[in-house]
Amino acid sequence: MNKKSYYIYIASNISNRVLYTGITNDLLRRMYEHREKLNTGFTSRYHVNKLVYYEIFNSAPEAIMREKQIKGGSRVKKLELIRKMNPNFEDLYVRLF
Repeated sequence: MNKKSYYIYIASNISNRVLYTGITNDLLRRMYEHREKLNTGFTSRYHVNKLVYYEIFNSAPEAIMREKQIKGGSRVKKLELIRKMNPNFEDLYVRLF
């Protein structure tokens, strides 16, 4: 049986002014949707299409708990988290291939 992975991620816009925290079971597909503006709403309105941070989990409950923890934190905490993994705010989407 193939074990499913779950991802929490933080995406931003080109200027890194907007931060969006989300959860998915297919990070590559989800970021493609953000980049192509396939879903209307916050991410398409604010041009959130750059993956700047992510974590991988083995269970949905773990991922959901972590997503809530990150969303509940301050912008400063999110920026600290991103800088630890991705100090230059590079688009990590290209590394997913």
